[in-house]
Amino acid sequence: MKKFVFASVLAIVVSATTAQVNNPAYNNPYPKTINVTGSAEMEIVPDEIYVQVNLREYEKKGSGKINMETIKKQFLQLCKNAGIPDSLISIAAYQGADRLYWLNKKKKTPDMMATISYIIKFNSIQKIDAIVEKLDDEATQGFFIVKTSHSNMDAFRMQLKIQAVKAAKDKAIYLSEAIGEKAGVAVSIQEPVDYSVMPVYRNAAANVKLRENDQYADNAEYADIDFKKIKLKFEVQAVFALQ
Repeated sequence: MKKFVFASVLAIVVSATTAQVNNPAYNNPYPKTINVTGSAEMEIVPDEIYVQVNLREYEKKGSGKINMETIKKQFLQLCKNAGIPDSLISIAAYQGADRLYWLNKKKKTPDMMATISYIIKFNSIQKIDAIVEKLDDEATQGFFIVKTSHSNMDAFRMQLKIQAVKAAKDKAIYLSEAIGEKAGVAVSIQEPVDYSVMPVYRNAAANVKLRENDQYADNAEYADIDFKKIKLKFEVQAVFALQ
């Protein structure tokens, strides 16, 4: 009885396997494929420049201490006069934001100076220059570029992804023709990988200051200190059927 059952099961399995082999639906529809990499890249000039400005209280000879409220008011008024709305200004850090901690520390160190850091979003170097020229040199402890971007960044990324896929298709066509084949439908396309390079600004504040210094006017190292271009690059892996 056991042998009969085993033989029956074996017959069913063999029958099912034979049916799958003979059924075109179970055959590999793409026995021959070509795997290619497509890429696309571009460079764009940033129109969103984020600058951090660090301000600090200080002692002014003959006037005593210039407190943080005065410094903040003057700074924000300066930005307003330069045409920078409040919506483009945010606080990055504020030493003394924790009131209880600040008061306790202040009691132990009465001469301690408060500090505040602002992030300003610019769209041109001209506006940055306008701010730099009028900053309070005593209160300003730091002025540097945090990052750059572009207002149409998402559109650029989508455009490059499409170009990368098209580049993969073109590559599949001419490579397959080289061996007498023809590229057919796409079997698979992976999400394009982002290899973009965002510029890193070191000593950017110093460079901005040097623009105003005549002794560096003819120096090639400082002659062109406009913002570095953002390099966007995408690569995609795609598989196409060979006909």
